[in-house]
Amino acid sequence: MHIGLIGGIGPAATDFYYRGLIKAAATLGRDLDVTIVHADISTLLRNLAEDDRSKQVGIYERLTSRLAAAGAECVVVTSIAGHFCIEEFKVISPLPVVDITQVILDDLQSAGTHTVGILGTSTAMTTGLYSKLEPVRVLAPLGSMLSDVHEAYVELAQSGNPTDAQVDTFVKAGHSLLDQGAQAILLGGTDLNAVFAEQTYGLPLVDCAELHLKAIENMI
Repeated sequence: MHIGLIGGIGPAATDFYYRGLIKAAATLGRDLDVTIVHADISTLLRNLAEDDRSKQVGIYERLTSRLAAAGAECVVVTSIAGHFCIEEFKVISPLPVVDITQVILDDLQSAGTHTVGILGTSTAMTTGLYSKLEPVRVLAPLGSMLSDVHEAYVELAQSGNPTDAQVDTFVKAGHSLLDQGAQAILLGGTDLNAVFAEQTYGLPLVDCAELHLKAIENMI
């Protein structure tokens, strides 16, 4: 399977998917066939903030046409934030889309998880990951902690390198979500893998990007 990745949104997320696919192909003893195109992170975040789905879908459509011309057989948006317009994109995409939200829902239901907390952009948190995880209940951080997490995540997505202050914000918010009744904490932003790659800080995490990657690996 020739896999097409829409990368750049953000840099750490692109690196996570690319390295993961290289490792999986090596483990399977297969040659990896992948093409990556670049989408701008600042443009994505602006379209997300303005809920301009048509503009972002247009970007995805153009990039996916390039992937199809290169021989790709499917397309992956390497950003959970970038899935805010995924339903609209799937309707017009030149290639089949590997949708992260469906992968996450399948995993949560299989595990019997009915209440989760979420960390990511404000849109992902307040919509319960774009209202795609029902019937699972999704809790968002309360009060100013919601905007703190959003701001820390946007900064992380743009730089790709978490600061101590950002890590502290995410960890505190995660524990507050457990206090609200969450059974697990969704890493609802692909770049959060860079924060929790080495340790969980005592949080029961569901790494959404890792689940997505495993689904893609099954297609290699």
